[in-house]
Amino acid sequence: MTDLQDALDLISRGAEELIKFEELESRLRLGRPLRIKAGFDPTAPDLHLGHTVLLNKMRQFQDLGHQVIFLIGDFTGMIGDPTGKNATRKPMTVEDVQRNAETYSEQVFKVLDKEKTELRFNMEWFSTMSALDITRLAGQLTVARMLERDDFAKRFAAHQPISIHEFLYPLAQGYDSVALRSDVELGGTDQKFNLLMGRALQEHFGQKPQIVLTMPLLEGLDGVNKMSKSLGNYIGINEPPKQIFGKTMSISDDLMWRYFELLSFRMSVTELRSAREGVLRGEINPRDLKVRLAAELVARFHGESAAQSAIDYWNETVRGGAVPQDIALKELHVHLVGEGIAAVLKAAGLVPSTSEAVRKINERAVRVDGVVVEDRSLALAHGVEHLLQVGKRSFCRVRLLPHQD
Repeated sequence: MTDLQDALDLISRGAEELIKFEELESRLRLGRPLRIKAGFDPTAPDLHLGHTVLLNKMRQFQDLGHQVIFLIGDFTGMIGDPTGKNATRKPMTVEDVQRNAETYSEQVFKVLDKEKTELRFNMEWFSTMSALDITRLAGQLTVARMLERDDFAKRFAAHQPISIHEFLYPLAQGYDSVALRSDVELGGTDQKFNLLMGRALQEHFGQKPQIVLTMPLLEGLDGVNKMSKSLGNYIGINEPPKQIFGKTMSISDDLMWRYFELLSFRMSVTELRSAREGVLRGEINPRDLKVRLAAELVARFHGESAAQSAIDYWNETVRGGAVPQDIALKELHVHLVGEGIAAVLKAAGLVPSTSEAVRKINERAVRVDGVVVEDRSLALAHGVEHLLQVGKRSFCRVRLLPHQD
């Protein structure tokens, strides 16, 4: 174990809230490996950088010598997490959960050390519980306490239905901590109620209550909304290296610092502070820092050689003179978030029609941020500046804005 203060600094990096700091410090002083738990419901098969914020923190705990438990909620996934929802979420089927869980376990070890990770499924203990066990567990919480949750309170006040089974979700997540005897549970800021439920249930079952560490929700490429595939403002960890690199280079200078803090393993807190000061003094170009960040992310998910190839490709296409440096920025007002690339090319004046845009895409003559577009359904998020190219000589910088009626 490293020096205690160094460990506390690393654990606290980027964290939103730590409950309770003094309890964490006390357990770290014991010198034993702590049991660090984070649960993931397999609701989607593909992970993006927003999902890796928790994985990164888990990896930091691993590097400090602690036991990390990656919990796949195959049972809770079939309940459906009501967090942040204004309607009952449709429960997943057993087949959906199993299929997505397999994909999850394949992807997470691009961040976590597989040899130091305990992979568990909460069906392991819930499948053995009787109806009486579930009823006794439900008896630990009142309806009034459950309605303290902001999303439940809003739905109740708006006379929107809340299914009884949704109340089971926080209880189930809390009981996971009992079953795993966790010392620390990680989660997003939107999971705080559920994480505190784990503390309460552990005390009820005679265990020391876990420390709760919440991490912020990562903003997407637009710098405003939470990273989401549905909004098109995401970077998927399975995307091609050039795509990851190009998307990372498209983020704003302000958002870059947030990404460094939450996603980088290679830039320490001290280096990050020094880099900020260098940019403010005009000694460091933010673009060069983005190259460093983009290369680190590509290397993490695809290897060092892929990262170098992405850098070379970027330098050749964007910085090597192939792209004019004085391209004016067009702000396009569109009806929908995630406007299709063909419609954007037409609105930008690069093609006369969407059918011509599709033809150019099929010819591999369209690039976004230096990367050849192969998917005609590619959508661009609002608020993000992109470099569009059709053929060898037609360029345009665009930023999509909400449509003005």
